[in-house]
Formats: sequence, structure tokens, C-alpha cells
Amino acid sequence: MLEGKDLACERGGRALFSHLGFTLGDGELLQVQGANGSGKTSLLRMVCGLTPAADGEIRWNGTAIAALGEAYRESLLYLGHHNAIQDSLTARENLSATAALSGLVLSEREAGEALRRIGLRGREDFPTRFLSQGQKRRVALARLMWSKARLWVLDEPFVALDAAALALLAETIAAHLGRGGLAVLTSHQEVAIAGISAQTLNLSP
Repeated sequence: MLEGKDLACERGGRALFSHLGFTLGDGELLQVQGANGSGKTSLLRMVCGLTPAADGEIRWNGTAIAALGEAYRESLLYLGHHNAIQDSLTARENLSATAALSGLVLSEREAGEALRRIGLRGREDFPTRFLSQGQKRRVALARLMWSKARLWVLDEPFVALDAAALALLAETIAAHLGRGGLAVLTSHQEVAIAGISAQTLNLSP
């Protein structure tokens, strides 16, 4: 279970939100909405333990994430605005390297299959500096094809994707939730995820 208790966020001396709370159980999705600058990304970074809350705390299975340390970080996958890929590496090499950082061994075949599923057939062994921004985003999203993390935290995952990729990503998230996983995401667009009734948290005043 993931909980936000009485959370507050301040940036540049300005309060973005306060007294914010949520509870997310196994198989549940939380969609965070709000205008630009309302604190959506800041909230996701709090959930990941990357940004401290001005007040309140995030809890994982009843324990504050600050006390869990690496044990909590091993339970989550964070995909932020930046794709966190190396331009000098191929799409396949990027995916294998990311898996290794998570303590997983991803074979060349498995990495290639994940990239093909996300729509990068024929681009698996291109250095990512030659890929478009949309293709680079797909390289990052391919991590979801093999992730074993229970909690997915996704910042605008549907940006720069065509209809086929949108549908595949929605199916992938639905399958993750169907296995008892949890997901928190931001999105400026409504994306239907079959069989899932998302909780909505709106940060706009």
C-alpha cells in the first residue's frame, strides 16, 4: 500500500499544495492532474523519495519511505520527463544497461523483443542519438516491458506516442495492475485503461 499523509510542497517560497493525502492499494492506479506548475512532477518525485516534502510523509506498507531506504527503491520504477538514456549507446544497449542497474539480467533477445513491442522494430541497434524524440521516449518506455517493480511512477508517459503505442502502453499498465502492481502517473490527456477505474488527484487550485 502507498500512502501520502498531509503532504505539502513549496517552491521558491510559494506553496504549491498542502494537506494532500491519498491511499493506493494493490492493483490500483492514481492519476495526478493539474495545470503546469501545480506540483505534479514534485509530487511524483516525493513518492520516489527524490524530493523531500515540506510537510507530511509518504508511506509504503505503513512505514515512512525515508526509513525504508534501498528496500523501497527496489520496489519502484520511476520514469520522469527526461528519458535517462545514453545517446552513445544503441536502444538495445540502453535497455540492457538500465536492467542491470535494477539488478536484472536482460538478454539481447529479451531487450530486442521489448523494443519491437513498443514500436522500434528495425531501430534496436541504432545509436539513440539518431532517434527522434518520440523514438527515444519509446526506448525509455520499453523498461515497462520487463520491469518487476511493484510500484510504477510515470511522469507524462503518453506524450509523443502514436495511437498504436498509446494502446500498447495502456495494455502494459493494465497488465501490471492486474498482477497486483500499483501505478501513479501524470497525464494531460484522458487515456482509457481497460478494466481500471483510476483514482484522480487534481492539484489545480
